[in-house]
Amino acid sequence: MKPLLRIVLLVALVANVSLNFLVGQEGLHIALSVVSGAVLLASAAGLWMLRVPREN
Repeated sequence: MKPLLRIVLLVALVANVSLNFLVGQEGLHIALSVVSGAVLLASAAGLWMLRVPREN
């Protein structure tokens, strides 16, 4: 599960950065940026929830 979430995180990050260089339809640009940002945050939250707690 963690490798899949890491791949999704990286793909969403690359998509979000590359969308910033996209010139064209403003509504589509905003929608794609919001979707890729939501996927990025969701996969980061999933990885954070699956982390192994540290032992003191």
